[in-house]
Amino acid sequence: MEDYAAKMLLKTDAALREYVTGYVQYREAAVLAAFDELRRRGQPAPEEAALRPGLEEAAAAQRATEEAAEAERLQATEAEDPTAAAGPALYSPITIVLFSIPFTFLAGGTLLGINLWRLDRKRALLGLILFIAAYMVLGAIALRWALPRFGMSPWYGPLFNLPAILAYVLWFWPRNVGAVSYRSRSWLPPLLVCFALLFGIQKLNNYLMQKQPKEVREQLERMMPK
Repeated sequence: MEDYAAKMLLKTDAALREYVTGYVQYREAAVLAAFDELRRRGQPAPEEAALRPGLEEAAAAQRATEEAAEAERLQATEAEDPTAAAGPALYSPITIVLFSIPFTFLAGGTLLGINLWRLDRKRALLGLILFIAAYMVLGAIALRWALPRFGMSPWYGPLFNLPAILAYVLWFWPRNVGAVSYRSRSWLPPLLVCFALLFGIQKLNNYLMQKQPKEVREQLERMMPK
């Protein structure tokens, strides 16, 4: 069902008033969401007391009708494909965490992004992409500050990954996937992809190192953790 509360957040006060004055043209749930948003903005509609009881009753009836139709659709789907009743195939939170630890938070974020795409959570996916981009920028700034003071350390990776992992499982998952019934998706294909990427990056890094002048190579080798 459509998230009318989120939709009303983007409406102007005048547009919200149109839902109230022209309530017969709109879905009952949309008008109720407009009432709630106006009240949240400190501008409660005078018509709310008279209209709300009837709208709530009609919205409940509409919701019951939609739920019955959805139940019938699921039954028909289950008869055709028994595995579909268990929900979409998604990467579990454990898989996301386990991929984020050795392969960095980018791997876990990619798996979470695939989940959001399969669930058609476009806005949540955009938020995840912006979060990862901002996190990488902040990480680069933090690393630039830490290197002259503490040098290279094997602890940078785990410490850098941890906040992103917590954001995945404690913020993005509960708000966008948590209530969805799903089947756990196989972790083997992304594991093979990650190993292939690591192999390719290692080969590319060795090639680029060989292209550097000897003095630069020696300096980079001294910076590497022992």
